[in-house]
Amino acid sequence: QVQLVESGGGSVQPGGSLGLSCAASTRIFSIYTMGWYRQAPGKQRELVAAISSSESINYADSVKGRFTISRDNLKNTVYLQMNSLKPEDTAVYYCTARRPGVTAYYWGQGTQVTVSS
Repeated sequence: QVQLVESGGGSVQPGGSLGLSCAASTRIFSIYTMGWYRQAPGKQRELVAAISSSESINYADSVKGRFTISRDNLKNTVYLQMNSLKPEDTAVYYCTARRPGVTAYYWGQGTQVTVSS
């Protein structure tokens, strides 16, 4: 069992920046593919960004060039730096962890990001 604890959400004006962090409770963090999903009211949950154990990275088209995912294997933490935020980025953001060869994901509790003027 892996526990994921997100932090760093909040409210920001359009064009602003926020950084999210997710700490994982596992000694083998480095082998996990880590990701960030989000869910806006009335919409399906969607992948925002993911980073594999080899640091291969995928982004949703809607956030390319604005968001950056990174990981620190010594701190068992994955980050999401969000710049040039737009109102449509408003959502609950969830951290995920997936072990190689396993389809199931671990999920964090979610953190609210609100972009509004």
